[in-house]
Amino acid sequence: MGLSFVLDPEVTPDLGARITTLWTDVSNAGGAVGFLPPVSTERVRPVAEQQLRGVADGPDRLLTGYDRESGRLAAVLFFESQRFELMEHWRLLKRVMVHPDFQGRGYGADLLAEAERLARAWGLAGLRLTLRGGLGLETFYARSGYKEVGRVPGAIRVADGDDRDDVTMWLGLHWPGSTRTDPARPVLARLDPH
Repeated sequence: MGLSFVLDPEVTPDLGARITTLWTDVSNAGGAVGFLPPVSTERVRPVAEQQLRGVADGPDRLLTGYDRESGRLAAVLFFESQRFELMEHWRLLKRVMVHPDFQGRGYGADLLAEAERLARAWGLAGLRLTLRGGLGLETFYARSGYKEVGRVPGAIRVADGDDRDDVTMWLGLHWPGSTRTDPARPVLARLDPH
């Protein structure tokens, strides 16, 4: 069991269709990846195609994980560039997804560990991600070393009267020219001295 990873696979129509299906299934299982259930593949497809264009045309990168036993696409994440020279030393993780059929096997943690390994090999200073509050995702990402560094209260409206926080998390990898390994730590110390 476990995942076999492929970095920067060729973006083919078949891969696009499989990612769209995975994204739809994750959304319909309650995953916070940009849609609310119920959602159809027709609704997800244009957003998936746009995300994949950033990979095919650059500078974004795609990490896929395949279940070793079945060979099925089980996990996906995108390393997204901010397309801004002053922010090229880190990447934003987008669409961190594990298919519902494979959840509970540790694949999410494995996917994040592989993303961290790659980011370190590329010499990046950190990885950033955002998440929808109210689902306990902060705890999940914290287990992989991510620290909460920002929160916008009520920025995500999932329904009338149900606004969720937009939470930013950061994983410091290394800071060139410094002994600091986590540039977020001083911010966290000021916010929560305990």
